[in-house]
Amino acid sequence: WWCHIVTALRVLLQDLDLVASSEKANSYNYIIVGAGSAGCVLANRLTEDPLSTALLLEAGPKDTVLGSKRLMWKIHMPAALTYNLCDEKYNWYYHTTAQRHMDRRVMYWPRGRVWGGSSSLNAMVYIRGHAEDYNRWSREGALGWDYEHCLPYFKKAQTHELGPDQYRGGNGPLHVSRGKTNHPLHQAFLEAAQQAGYPFTDDMNGYQQEGFGWMDMTIHRGQRWSTASAYLRPAISRPNLSVAEKTLVTKILFQGTKCIGVEYVKNGQKKKVFANKEVILSGGAINSPQLLMLSGIGNADDLKKLGIPVVSHLPGVGQNLQDHLEVYVQQKCTKPITLYSAQKPFNMVRIGLEWLWKFTGDGATAHLESGGFIRSEPGVPHPDIQFHFLPSQVIDHGRVASAMEAYQVHVGPMRSTSVGWVKLKSTDPNEHPIIEPNYLSTERDIWEFRQCVKLTREIFAQKAFEKFRGPEIQPGNHVQSDKEIDAFIRQKADSAYHPSCTCKMGQPSDSTAVVDPQTKVIGVENLRVVDASIMPSVVTGNLNAPTIMIAEKAADIIKGFPSLREKNVPVYKPKTLETQR
Repeated sequence: WWCHIVTALRVLLQDLDLVASSEKANSYNYIIVGAGSAGCVLANRLTEDPLSTALLLEAGPKDTVLGSKRLMWKIHMPAALTYNLCDEKYNWYYHTTAQRHMDRRVMYWPRGRVWGGSSSLNAMVYIRGHAEDYNRWSREGALGWDYEHCLPYFKKAQTHELGPDQYRGGNGPLHVSRGKTNHPLHQAFLEAAQQAGYPFTDDMNGYQQEGFGWMDMTIHRGQRWSTASAYLRPAISRPNLSVAEKTLVTKILFQGTKCIGVEYVKNGQKKKVFANKEVILSGGAINSPQLLMLSGIGNADDLKKLGIPVVSHLPGVGQNLQDHLEVYVQQKCTKPITLYSAQKPFNMVRIGLEWLWKFTGDGATAHLESGGFIRSEPGVPHPDIQFHFLPSQVIDHGRVASAMEAYQVHVGPMRSTSVGWVKLKSTDPNEHPIIEPNYLSTERDIWEFRQCVKLTREIFAQKAFEKFRGPEIQPGNHVQSDKEIDAFIRQKADSAYHPSCTCKMGQPSDSTAVVDPQTKVIGVENLRVVDASIMPSVVTGNLNAPTIMIAEKAADIIKGFPSLREKNVPVYKPKTLETQR
Protein backbone atom coordinates (compact mmCIF):
# COMPACT_ATOMS: atom_id res chain seq x y z
CA TRP A 1 0.00 0.00 0.00
CA TRP A 2 2.98 2.28 0.46
CA CYS A 3 3.60 1.85 -3.27
CA HIS A 4 0.02 2.94 -4.03
CA ILE A 5 0.38 6.05 -1.83
CA VAL A 6 3.74 6.99 -3.43
CA THR A 7 2.27 6.51 -6.92
CA ALA A 8 -0.79 8.59 -6.02
CA LEU A 9 1.40 11.35 -4.58
CA ARG A 10 3.58 11.30 -7.68
CA VAL A 11 0.48 11.65 -9.93
CA LEU A 12 -0.86 14.47 -7.73
CA LEU A 13 2.44 16.35 -7.88
CA GLN A 14 2.58 15.90 -11.66
CA ASP A 15 -0.98 17.28 -11.86
CA LEU A 16 0.01 20.28 -9.72
CA ASP A 17 3.09 20.82 -11.91
CA LEU A 18 0.88 20.69 -15.01
CA VAL A 19 -1.53 23.21 -13.47
CA ALA A 20 1.36 25.48 -12.48
CA SER A 21 3.03 25.24 -15.89
CA SER A 22 -0.28 25.77 -17.73
CA GLU A 23 -0.93 28.83 -15.51
CA LYS A 24 2.56 30.06 -16.38
CA ALA A 25 1.94 29.55 -20.10
CA ASN A 26 -1.41 31.28 -19.67
CA SER A 27 0.06 34.10 -17.59
CA TYR A 28 1.10 37.70 -18.19
CA ASN A 29 2.60 40.43 -16.03
CA TYR A 30 -0.45 42.62 -16.69
CA ILE A 31 -3.99 41.97 -17.83
CA ILE A 32 -5.76 45.13 -19.04
CA VAL A 33 -9.55 44.89 -19.30
CA GLY A 34 -10.93 47.22 -21.98
CA ALA A 35 -9.21 48.66 -25.09
CA GLY A 36 -10.72 52.13 -24.75
CA SER A 37 -9.33 55.61 -24.13
CA ALA A 38 -7.32 54.39 -21.11
CA GLY A 39 -6.67 50.73 -21.98
CA CYS A 40 -4.89 51.46 -25.28
CA VAL A 41 -2.59 53.95 -23.51
CA LEU A 42 -1.68 51.39 -20.83
CA ALA A 43 -1.11 48.62 -23.39
CA ASN A 44 1.40 50.84 -25.18
CA ARG A 45 3.19 52.30 -22.16
CA LEU A 46 3.45 49.07 -20.10
CA THR A 47 4.99 47.15 -23.02
CA GLU A 48 7.64 49.79 -23.80
CA ASP A 49 9.80 47.62 -21.54
CA PRO A 50 10.43 44.47 -23.67
CA LEU A 51 10.61 42.33 -20.50
CA SER A 52 7.08 43.35 -19.46
CA THR A 53 4.21 41.26 -20.90
CA ALA A 54 0.61 42.44 -21.20
CA LEU A 55 -2.70 41.04 -22.41
CA LEU A 56 -5.36 43.54 -23.54
CA LEU A 57 -8.94 42.19 -23.57
CA GLU A 58 -11.73 44.03 -25.43
CA ALA A 59 -15.40 43.01 -25.52
CA GLY A 60 -15.99 44.64 -28.91
CA PRO A 61 -14.47 44.18 -32.38
CA LYS A 62 -11.45 45.77 -34.05
CA ASP A 63 -11.86 49.28 -35.47
CA THR A 64 -10.66 48.20 -38.94
CA VAL A 65 -11.81 45.76 -41.63
CA LEU A 66 -9.02 43.67 -43.19
CA GLY A 67 -6.62 46.13 -41.56
CA SER A 68 -8.17 49.04 -43.49
CA LYS A 69 -9.51 52.25 -41.96
CA ARG A 70 -11.23 53.20 -45.22
CA LEU A 71 -13.36 50.06 -45.10
CA MET A 72 -14.38 51.06 -41.55
CA TRP A 73 -15.22 54.61 -42.65
CA LYS A 74 -18.10 54.87 -40.17
CA ILE A 75 -15.50 55.11 -37.39
CA HIS A 76 -12.60 56.88 -39.09
CA MET A 77 -14.39 59.53 -41.15
CA PRO A 78 -14.90 62.37 -38.63
CA ALA A 79 -18.19 63.57 -40.17
CA ALA A 80 -19.71 60.06 -39.90
CA LEU A 81 -19.69 60.09 -36.11
CA THR A 82 -23.47 59.76 -35.62
CA TYR A 83 -23.45 56.36 -37.35
CA ASN A 84 -21.49 54.77 -34.50
CA LEU A 85 -23.40 56.57 -31.79
CA CYS A 86 -26.44 54.62 -32.92
CA ASP A 87 -24.88 51.25 -33.84
CA GLU A 88 -25.00 48.39 -31.32
CA LYS A 89 -22.12 46.68 -33.10
CA TYR A 90 -19.58 49.14 -31.66
CA ASN A 91 -21.56 50.38 -28.73
CA TRP A 92 -22.84 49.10 -25.36
CA TYR A 93 -26.09 50.98 -26.10
CA TYR A 94 -26.93 51.70 -22.47
CA HIS A 95 -30.12 53.30 -21.18
CA THR A 96 -30.80 54.94 -17.83
CA THR A 97 -33.75 54.49 -15.53
CA ALA A 98 -36.78 56.73 -16.17
CA GLN A 99 -35.67 60.14 -14.88
CA ARG A 100 -38.21 61.44 -12.38
CA HIS A 101 -37.06 65.07 -12.71
CA MET A 102 -37.16 64.89 -16.52
CA ASP A 103 -40.72 63.83 -17.30
CA ARG A 104 -39.88 60.14 -16.67
CA ARG A 105 -37.69 60.03 -19.79
CA VAL A 106 -35.32 57.09 -20.29
CA MET A 107 -31.98 58.52 -21.51
CA TYR A 108 -29.81 56.90 -24.16
CA TRP A 109 -26.14 56.44 -23.19
CA PRO A 110 -23.84 55.26 -25.99
CA ARG A 111 -20.46 53.90 -24.80
CA GLY A 112 -17.68 52.50 -27.00
CA ARG A 113 -17.40 48.73 -27.39
CA VAL A 114 -14.64 48.58 -30.01
CA TRP A 115 -10.89 49.17 -30.22
CA GLY A 116 -10.43 52.76 -29.05
CA GLY A 117 -13.60 52.55 -26.91
CA SER A 118 -15.49 55.83 -26.74
CA SER A 119 -12.57 57.61 -28.46
CA SER A 120 -13.75 55.70 -31.57
CA LEU A 121 -17.31 57.02 -31.13
CA ASN A 122 -16.98 60.51 -29.68
CA ALA A 123 -17.20 63.91 -31.38
CA MET A 124 -13.36 64.22 -31.31
CA VAL A 125 -13.40 67.35 -29.17
CA TYR A 126 -10.14 67.63 -27.21
CA ILE A 127 -10.77 69.54 -23.97
CA ARG A 128 -8.63 69.07 -20.88
CA GLY A 129 -10.79 70.76 -18.26
CA HIS A 130 -9.78 73.63 -16.00
CA ALA A 131 -6.63 73.67 -13.85
CA GLU A 132 -8.86 74.10 -10.78
CA ASP A 133 -10.58 70.76 -11.50
CA TYR A 134 -7.32 68.95 -10.74
CA ASN A 135 -6.52 71.10 -7.71
CA ARG A 136 -10.02 70.17 -6.46
CA TRP A 137 -9.22 66.46 -7.01
CA SER A 138 -6.21 66.87 -4.74
CA ARG A 139 -8.39 68.50 -2.05
CA GLU A 140 -10.89 65.62 -2.45
CA GLY A 141 -8.19 63.11 -1.51
CA ALA A 142 -6.48 62.34 -4.83
CA LEU A 143 -3.08 63.56 -3.61
CA GLY A 144 -0.56 64.01 -6.40
CA TRP A 145 -3.29 64.68 -8.99
CA ASP A 146 -3.26 68.49 -8.82
CA TYR A 147 -2.71 70.56 -11.97
CA GLU A 148 1.07 70.71 -11.70
CA HIS A 149 1.21 66.89 -11.56
CA CYS A 150 -1.33 66.41 -14.39
CA LEU A 151 -0.29 69.03 -16.97
CA PRO A 152 2.98 67.19 -17.88
CA TYR A 153 0.95 64.07 -18.74
CA PHE A 154 -1.43 66.01 -20.98
CA LYS A 155 1.68 67.25 -22.76
CA LYS A 156 3.39 63.84 -22.82
CA ALA A 157 0.37 62.35 -24.62
CA GLN A 158 0.08 65.07 -27.24
CA THR A 159 1.48 66.24 -30.53
CA HIS A 160 -0.32 69.50 -31.27
CA GLU A 161 -0.23 70.64 -34.89
CA LEU A 162 0.54 74.20 -33.74
CA GLY A 163 3.70 72.97 -32.02
CA PRO A 164 4.74 72.66 -28.37
CA ASP A 165 4.63 75.46 -25.79
CA GLN A 166 4.19 75.78 -22.03
CA TYR A 167 0.78 74.03 -22.29
CA ARG A 168 0.96 71.95 -25.49
CA GLY A 169 2.93 68.79 -26.21
CA GLY A 170 5.03 68.32 -29.33
CA ASN A 171 5.97 64.64 -29.60
CA GLY A 172 3.28 62.45 -28.03
CA PRO A 173 1.24 59.74 -29.83
CA LEU A 174 -2.06 61.69 -29.70
CA HIS A 175 -2.30 64.05 -32.68
CA VAL A 176 -4.43 67.11 -31.94
CA SER A 177 -5.50 69.62 -34.59
CA ARG A 178 -7.11 73.05 -34.29
CA GLY A 179 -10.45 73.99 -35.84
CA LYS A 180 -9.61 76.05 -38.90
CA THR A 181 -12.85 76.28 -40.82
CA ASN A 182 -13.70 79.54 -42.57
CA HIS A 183 -17.40 78.75 -42.29
CA PRO A 184 -19.28 82.06 -41.88
CA LEU A 185 -21.52 80.67 -39.10
CA HIS A 186 -18.55 79.69 -36.93
CA GLN A 187 -17.10 83.16 -37.51
CA ALA A 188 -20.47 84.74 -36.62
CA PHE A 189 -20.69 82.70 -33.41
CA LEU A 190 -17.26 83.84 -32.21
CA GLU A 191 -18.01 87.47 -33.12
CA ALA A 192 -21.41 87.35 -31.39
CA ALA A 193 -19.85 85.93 -28.20
CA GLN A 194 -17.43 88.88 -28.09
CA GLN A 195 -20.28 91.34 -28.81
CA ALA A 196 -22.07 89.83 -25.77
CA GLY A 197 -19.05 90.74 -23.63
CA TYR A 198 -17.05 87.50 -23.47
CA PRO A 199 -13.32 87.28 -24.24
CA PHE A 200 -11.79 85.46 -27.21
CA THR A 201 -9.33 82.77 -26.07
CA ASP A 202 -6.68 81.49 -28.44
CA ASP A 203 -6.30 78.20 -26.52
CA MET A 204 -9.01 76.93 -24.18
CA ASN A 205 -6.61 74.12 -23.16
CA GLY A 206 -3.83 76.58 -22.35
CA TYR A 207 -3.50 79.64 -20.16
CA GLN A 208 -7.16 80.72 -20.45
CA GLN A 209 -10.10 78.34 -20.68
CA GLU A 210 -12.63 81.12 -20.13
CA GLY A 211 -14.06 82.67 -23.29
CA PHE A 212 -14.81 81.53 -26.83
CA GLY A 213 -12.48 80.25 -29.52
CA TRP A 214 -11.51 77.47 -31.91
CA MET A 215 -11.74 73.91 -30.62
CA ASP A 216 -8.91 71.41 -30.46
CA MET A 217 -9.83 68.06 -32.03
CA THR A 218 -8.41 64.52 -32.08
CA ILE A 219 -8.35 64.56 -35.88
CA HIS A 220 -5.13 63.91 -37.82
CA ARG A 221 -4.82 64.31 -41.59
CA GLY A 222 -8.58 64.17 -41.96
CA GLN A 223 -9.05 61.00 -39.88
CA ARG A 224 -10.33 60.34 -36.37
CA TRP A 225 -7.31 59.93 -34.10
CA SER A 226 -8.61 57.53 -31.44
CA THR A 227 -6.40 55.91 -28.80
CA ALA A 228 -6.45 52.78 -30.99
CA SER A 229 -4.77 54.81 -33.76
CA ALA A 230 -2.50 56.77 -31.40
CA TYR A 231 -1.39 54.09 -28.94
CA LEU A 232 -2.54 50.58 -29.83
CA ARG A 233 -1.57 50.25 -33.50
CA PRO A 234 2.04 51.41 -32.95
CA ALA A 235 2.43 48.80 -30.16
CA ILE A 236 0.55 45.87 -31.62
CA SER A 237 3.54 44.28 -33.35
CA ARG A 238 5.47 44.04 -30.07
CA PRO A 239 5.99 40.35 -29.11
CA ASN A 240 5.26 41.20 -25.43
CA LEU A 241 1.74 42.57 -26.15
CA SER A 242 -1.22 40.26 -26.86
CA VAL A 243 -4.61 41.68 -27.82
CA ALA A 244 -7.94 39.84 -27.93
CA GLU A 245 -11.16 41.32 -29.33
CA LYS A 246 -14.77 40.09 -28.89
CA THR A 247 -13.72 38.86 -25.45
CA LEU A 248 -16.06 39.62 -22.54
CA VAL A 249 -14.42 39.55 -19.11
CA THR A 250 -17.00 38.14 -16.71
CA LYS A 251 -15.15 37.92 -13.40
CA ILE A 252 -11.97 38.92 -11.57
CA LEU A 253 -10.27 35.89 -9.96
CA PHE A 254 -9.03 36.07 -6.36
CA GLN A 255 -7.07 33.95 -3.90
CA GLY A 256 -8.40 35.45 -0.69
CA THR A 257 -8.04 39.18 -1.34
CA LYS A 258 -5.19 38.77 -3.82
CA CYS A 259 -6.20 39.27 -7.46
CA ILE A 260 -4.65 36.53 -9.65
CA GLY A 261 -6.40 36.86 -13.02
CA VAL A 262 -9.71 37.04 -14.85
CA GLU A 263 -12.34 34.78 -16.32
CA TYR A 264 -13.64 35.62 -19.79
CA VAL A 265 -15.94 34.34 -22.52
CA LYS A 266 -14.81 34.17 -26.15
CA ASN A 267 -16.70 32.37 -28.93
CA GLY A 268 -19.08 31.01 -26.30
CA GLN A 269 -16.27 29.37 -24.32
CA LYS A 270 -15.36 30.30 -20.75
CA LYS A 271 -11.63 30.61 -20.08
CA LYS A 272 -9.24 31.85 -17.39
CA VAL A 273 -6.04 33.84 -17.73
CA PHE A 274 -3.61 34.83 -14.99
CA ALA A 275 -1.63 37.95 -14.07
CA ASN A 276 1.54 37.57 -12.01
CA LYS A 277 1.74 41.32 -11.34
CA GLU A 278 -1.60 43.11 -11.75
CA VAL A 279 -5.04 43.18 -13.32
CA ILE A 280 -6.04 46.68 -14.47
CA LEU A 281 -9.68 47.56 -15.19
CA SER A 282 -10.12 50.16 -17.94
CA GLY A 283 -13.73 49.44 -18.82
CA GLY A 284 -15.04 52.92 -18.13
CA ALA A 285 -17.54 54.42 -15.70
CA ILE A 286 -20.15 51.67 -16.17
CA ASN A 287 -18.20 48.50 -16.97
CA SER A 288 -15.48 48.88 -14.32
CA PRO A 289 -17.84 49.12 -11.32
CA GLN A 290 -20.06 46.43 -12.87
CA LEU A 291 -17.12 44.00 -13.08
CA LEU A 292 -15.97 44.83 -9.55
CA MET A 293 -19.45 44.09 -8.19
CA LEU A 294 -19.80 40.87 -10.22
CA SER A 295 -16.49 39.79 -8.67
CA GLY A 296 -17.48 40.46 -5.06
CA ILE A 297 -16.16 44.00 -4.55
CA GLY A 298 -18.83 46.52 -3.62
CA ASN A 299 -21.52 47.14 -1.03
CA ALA A 300 -21.71 43.84 0.89
CA ASP A 301 -25.49 44.15 1.47
CA ASP A 302 -26.20 44.57 -2.26
CA LEU A 303 -23.88 41.70 -3.20
CA LYS A 304 -25.40 39.31 -0.65
CA LYS A 305 -28.91 40.01 -2.01
CA LEU A 306 -27.70 38.71 -5.38
CA GLY A 307 -25.85 35.76 -3.82
CA ILE A 308 -22.39 37.08 -4.79
CA PRO A 309 -19.64 36.03 -2.31
CA VAL A 310 -18.10 39.19 -0.81
CA VAL A 311 -14.35 39.59 -1.39
CA SER A 312 -14.21 43.16 -0.06
CA HIS A 313 -16.91 45.45 1.33
CA LEU A 314 -16.31 48.66 -0.63
CA PRO A 315 -19.57 50.68 -0.55
CA GLY A 316 -18.29 53.39 -2.93
CA VAL A 317 -18.29 51.05 -5.96
CA GLY A 318 -20.88 52.35 -8.45
CA GLN A 319 -21.72 55.40 -6.31
CA ASN A 320 -20.86 59.06 -7.04
CA LEU A 321 -21.98 58.77 -10.71
CA GLN A 322 -21.59 62.16 -12.43
CA ASP A 323 -22.32 63.20 -16.01
CA HIS A 324 -22.81 66.34 -18.11
CA LEU A 325 -26.30 67.10 -19.33
CA GLU A 326 -26.79 69.46 -22.27
CA VAL A 327 -29.54 70.97 -24.39
CA TYR A 328 -29.62 72.15 -28.02
CA VAL A 329 -30.67 75.74 -28.66
CA GLN A 330 -31.52 75.91 -32.39
CA GLN A 331 -32.07 78.79 -34.77
CA LYS A 332 -33.34 78.73 -38.35
CA CYS A 333 -30.77 80.06 -40.85
CA THR A 334 -31.94 82.43 -43.59
CA LYS A 335 -29.09 81.51 -45.98
CA PRO A 336 -28.39 78.06 -47.51
CA ILE A 337 -24.94 77.76 -45.91
CA THR A 338 -25.52 75.17 -43.15
CA LEU A 339 -24.73 71.45 -43.42
CA TYR A 340 -28.33 70.75 -44.45
CA SER A 341 -27.49 70.32 -48.14
CA ALA A 342 -24.48 68.12 -47.26
CA GLN A 343 -26.94 65.60 -45.81
CA LYS A 344 -28.75 65.12 -49.15
CA PRO A 345 -27.99 61.63 -50.60
CA PHE A 346 -26.07 62.83 -53.70
CA ASN A 347 -23.88 65.21 -51.66
CA MET A 348 -23.24 62.56 -49.01
CA VAL A 349 -21.89 60.23 -51.71
CA ARG A 350 -19.71 63.01 -53.15
CA ILE A 351 -18.34 63.95 -49.69
CA GLY A 352 -17.76 60.29 -48.84
CA LEU A 353 -15.85 59.61 -52.07
CA GLU A 354 -13.61 62.64 -51.56
CA TRP A 355 -12.80 61.48 -48.04
CA LEU A 356 -12.14 57.89 -49.16
CA TRP A 357 -9.83 59.17 -51.90
CA LYS A 358 -7.92 61.96 -50.11
CA PHE A 359 -9.14 62.21 -46.47
CA THR A 360 -10.20 65.81 -47.23
CA GLY A 361 -13.40 67.86 -47.60
CA ASP A 362 -16.53 68.03 -45.45
CA GLY A 363 -15.99 64.42 -44.33
CA ALA A 364 -12.66 65.28 -42.67
CA THR A 365 -14.09 67.26 -39.73
CA ALA A 366 -16.75 66.72 -37.07
CA HIS A 367 -17.81 70.37 -37.69
CA LEU A 368 -17.82 71.18 -33.93
CA GLU A 369 -14.99 73.61 -34.58
CA SER A 370 -15.84 76.50 -32.26
CA GLY A 371 -17.05 76.68 -28.69
CA GLY A 372 -16.42 78.22 -25.32
CA PHE A 373 -16.63 78.30 -21.55
CA ILE A 374 -18.28 80.96 -19.37
CA ARG A 375 -19.35 81.55 -15.77
CA SER A 376 -23.07 81.34 -15.02
CA GLU A 377 -23.10 84.29 -12.58
CA PRO A 378 -20.85 86.68 -10.60
CA GLY A 379 -18.92 84.96 -7.81
CA VAL A 380 -18.28 81.73 -9.73
CA PRO A 381 -14.46 81.43 -9.74
CA HIS A 382 -14.01 79.52 -13.00
CA PRO A 383 -16.27 78.58 -15.95
CA ASP A 384 -19.24 76.31 -15.24
CA ILE A 385 -21.05 76.40 -18.62
CA GLN A 386 -19.75 74.91 -21.89
CA PHE A 387 -20.82 75.63 -25.50
CA HIS A 388 -20.22 73.61 -28.68
CA PHE A 389 -21.37 75.39 -31.86
CA LEU A 390 -22.56 73.44 -34.93
CA PRO A 391 -23.67 74.92 -38.31
CA SER A 392 -26.40 72.28 -38.51
CA GLN A 393 -29.41 70.88 -36.68
CA VAL A 394 -29.15 67.64 -34.68
CA ILE A 395 -32.31 65.71 -33.75
CA ASP A 396 -32.34 62.75 -31.31
CA HIS A 397 -28.57 62.07 -31.19
CA GLY A 398 -28.48 62.32 -35.00
CA ARG A 399 -30.88 59.39 -35.36
CA VAL A 400 -33.38 61.66 -37.15
CA ALA A 401 -32.28 63.58 -40.26
CA SER A 402 -32.07 67.38 -40.11
CA ALA A 403 -35.25 69.01 -41.43
CA MET A 404 -34.07 72.52 -42.43
CA GLU A 405 -31.26 75.07 -42.77
CA ALA A 406 -30.37 75.73 -39.12
CA TYR A 407 -27.54 76.21 -36.63
CA GLN A 408 -27.33 75.30 -32.95
CA VAL A 409 -25.27 75.24 -29.79
CA HIS A 410 -24.98 72.34 -27.40
CA VAL A 411 -24.93 74.07 -24.01
CA GLY A 412 -24.84 72.68 -20.49
CA PRO A 413 -23.59 73.10 -16.91
CA MET A 414 -20.21 71.59 -16.08
CA ARG A 415 -20.31 70.89 -12.36
CA SER A 416 -23.86 69.79 -11.62
CA THR A 417 -24.66 68.90 -8.03
CA SER A 418 -26.94 65.96 -8.95
CA VAL A 419 -25.16 62.66 -8.26
CA GLY A 420 -26.33 59.16 -9.21
CA TRP A 421 -25.27 55.52 -9.07
CA VAL A 422 -24.76 52.25 -10.97
CA LYS A 423 -25.95 48.92 -9.49
CA LEU A 424 -26.16 45.34 -10.72
CA LYS A 425 -29.48 44.18 -12.08
CA SER A 426 -28.43 40.52 -11.86
CA THR A 427 -25.37 38.25 -11.70
CA ASP A 428 -25.43 37.86 -15.50
CA PRO A 429 -22.41 39.75 -16.94
CA ASN A 430 -24.32 40.21 -20.22
CA GLU A 431 -27.16 42.08 -18.52
CA HIS A 432 -26.69 45.85 -18.40
CA PRO A 433 -26.54 47.31 -14.90
CA ILE A 434 -29.11 49.77 -13.54
CA ILE A 435 -27.95 53.31 -14.38
CA GLU A 436 -29.47 56.07 -12.23
CA PRO A 437 -27.91 59.48 -13.02
CA ASN A 438 -30.53 61.30 -10.92
CA TYR A 439 -30.44 64.28 -13.29
CA LEU A 440 -31.81 67.71 -12.26
CA SER A 441 -32.48 66.59 -8.70
CA THR A 442 -31.23 69.87 -7.18
CA GLU A 443 -32.50 73.46 -7.46
CA ARG A 444 -29.00 74.67 -8.35
CA ASP A 445 -28.87 72.43 -11.43
CA ILE A 446 -32.26 73.66 -12.64
CA TRP A 447 -31.17 77.31 -12.16
CA GLU A 448 -27.90 76.73 -14.07
CA PHE A 449 -29.76 75.21 -17.01
CA ARG A 450 -32.09 78.19 -17.13
CA GLN A 451 -28.99 80.39 -17.38
CA CYS A 452 -27.67 78.21 -20.21
CA VAL A 453 -30.77 78.98 -22.30
CA LYS A 454 -30.91 82.69 -21.43
CA LEU A 455 -27.20 83.32 -22.06
CA THR A 456 -27.29 81.40 -25.38
CA ARG A 457 -30.29 83.42 -26.59
CA GLU A 458 -28.38 86.57 -25.74
CA ILE A 459 -25.40 85.48 -27.88
CA PHE A 460 -27.66 84.44 -30.79
CA ALA A 461 -29.37 87.88 -30.61
CA GLN A 462 -26.12 89.78 -31.30
CA LYS A 463 -25.43 91.81 -34.45
CA ALA A 464 -23.03 89.20 -35.90
CA PHE A 465 -25.95 86.81 -36.54
CA GLU A 466 -28.24 89.47 -38.08
CA LYS A 467 -27.80 88.36 -41.69
CA PHE A 468 -28.34 84.65 -40.83
CA ARG A 469 -30.95 84.73 -38.06
CA GLY A 470 -34.35 83.17 -38.77
CA PRO A 471 -36.96 82.22 -36.14
CA GLU A 472 -35.85 80.25 -33.09
CA ILE A 473 -36.67 76.55 -33.57
CA GLN A 474 -35.88 75.30 -30.08
CA PRO A 475 -36.99 76.18 -27.40
CA GLY A 476 -39.11 78.49 -29.62
CA ASN A 477 -40.35 82.04 -29.01
CA HIS A 478 -43.38 80.79 -27.04
CA VAL A 479 -40.96 79.59 -24.28
CA GLN A 480 -40.11 82.67 -22.20
CA SER A 481 -40.92 82.36 -18.48
CA ASP A 482 -38.68 80.45 -16.07
CA LYS A 483 -41.43 77.86 -15.72
CA GLU A 484 -41.59 77.37 -19.51
CA ILE A 485 -37.79 77.15 -19.82
CA ASP A 486 -37.66 74.56 -17.01
CA ALA A 487 -40.32 72.48 -18.78
CA PHE A 488 -38.33 72.66 -22.04
CA ILE A 489 -35.17 71.48 -20.25
CA ARG A 490 -37.01 68.52 -18.72
CA GLN A 491 -38.34 67.53 -22.14
CA LYS A 492 -35.22 68.08 -24.25
CA ALA A 493 -31.98 67.95 -22.23
CA ASP A 494 -29.81 64.92 -22.96
CA SER A 495 -26.55 63.35 -21.85
CA ALA A 496 -23.33 64.82 -23.26
CA TYR A 497 -21.92 61.27 -22.84
CA HIS A 498 -19.54 62.03 -19.97
CA PRO A 499 -20.29 59.38 -17.29
CA SER A 500 -17.56 59.32 -14.64
CA CYS A 501 -16.60 59.06 -10.94
CA THR A 502 -18.13 55.62 -10.12
CA CYS A 503 -14.85 54.23 -8.71
CA LYS A 504 -13.78 57.43 -7.00
CA MET A 505 -10.10 57.99 -6.19
CA GLY A 506 -9.41 59.10 -2.64
CA GLN A 507 -7.79 58.27 0.66
CA PRO A 508 -8.26 54.75 2.12
CA SER A 509 -9.80 56.45 5.19
CA ASP A 510 -12.63 57.78 2.94
CA SER A 511 -15.49 55.26 3.04
CA THR A 512 -16.71 56.43 -0.39
CA ALA A 513 -13.32 55.94 -2.14
CA VAL A 514 -12.73 52.88 -4.33
CA VAL A 515 -9.11 53.38 -5.43
CA ASP A 516 -6.23 55.14 -3.70
CA PRO A 517 -4.11 57.86 -5.40
CA GLN A 518 -1.91 55.06 -6.84
CA THR A 519 -5.08 53.76 -8.62
CA LYS A 520 -5.03 50.57 -6.51
CA VAL A 521 -8.40 49.14 -5.44
CA ILE A 522 -8.64 49.62 -1.68
CA GLY A 523 -8.75 46.46 0.44
CA VAL A 524 -7.40 43.99 -2.16
CA GLU A 525 -4.01 43.29 -3.77
CA ASN A 526 -2.79 43.47 -7.38
CA LEU A 527 -5.91 45.16 -8.76
CA ARG A 528 -6.21 48.68 -10.19
CA VAL A 529 -8.81 50.77 -11.98
CA VAL A 530 -7.55 53.28 -14.57
CA ASP A 531 -10.27 55.13 -16.52
CA ALA A 532 -12.82 57.96 -16.14
CA SER A 533 -14.52 56.11 -13.27
CA ILE A 534 -11.68 57.04 -10.85
CA MET A 535 -12.23 60.81 -11.21
CA PRO A 536 -13.19 62.11 -7.75
CA SER A 537 -15.47 64.66 -9.47
CA VAL A 538 -16.31 65.45 -13.09
CA VAL A 539 -14.07 67.98 -14.86
CA THR A 540 -15.03 71.17 -16.70
CA GLY A 541 -15.17 69.84 -20.27
CA ASN A 542 -15.16 66.68 -22.37
CA LEU A 543 -13.65 63.54 -20.85
CA ASN A 544 -11.48 61.91 -23.54
CA ALA A 545 -8.39 64.09 -22.98
CA PRO A 546 -8.49 63.75 -19.15
CA THR A 547 -8.96 59.96 -19.43
CA ILE A 548 -5.86 59.68 -21.64
CA MET A 549 -3.95 61.83 -19.13
CA ILE A 550 -5.09 59.57 -16.26
CA ALA A 551 -3.75 56.51 -18.10
CA GLU A 552 -0.45 58.21 -18.98
CA LYS A 553 0.07 59.18 -15.33
CA ALA A 554 -1.05 55.76 -14.05
CA ALA A 555 1.43 54.02 -16.38
CA ASP A 556 4.30 55.88 -14.67
CA ILE A 557 2.89 54.96 -11.25
CA ILE A 558 2.62 51.27 -12.25
CA LYS A 559 6.18 51.28 -13.62
CA GLY A 560 7.43 52.85 -10.39
CA PHE A 561 8.62 56.07 -12.05
CA PRO A 562 8.52 59.35 -10.12
CA SER A 563 5.64 61.59 -11.21
CA LEU A 564 6.35 64.33 -13.72
CA ARG A 565 5.69 67.80 -12.34
CA GLU A 566 5.62 71.37 -13.66
CA LYS A 567 5.47 74.08 -11.02
CA ASN A 568 4.13 77.62 -11.27
CA VAL A 569 2.52 77.33 -14.70
CA PRO A 570 0.33 80.45 -14.94
CA VAL A 571 -3.45 80.07 -15.23
CA TYR A 572 -5.89 82.89 -16.02
CA LYS A 573 -8.11 84.23 -13.25
CA PRO A 574 -10.85 86.84 -13.86
CA LYS A 575 -9.84 90.35 -12.71
CA THR A 576 -12.95 90.50 -10.56
CA LEU A 577 -15.62 88.01 -9.50
CA GLU A 578 -18.15 90.81 -9.11
CA THR A 579 -19.20 90.48 -12.75
CA GLN A 580 -20.07 87.38 -14.75
CA ARG A 581 -18.12 88.47 -17.84
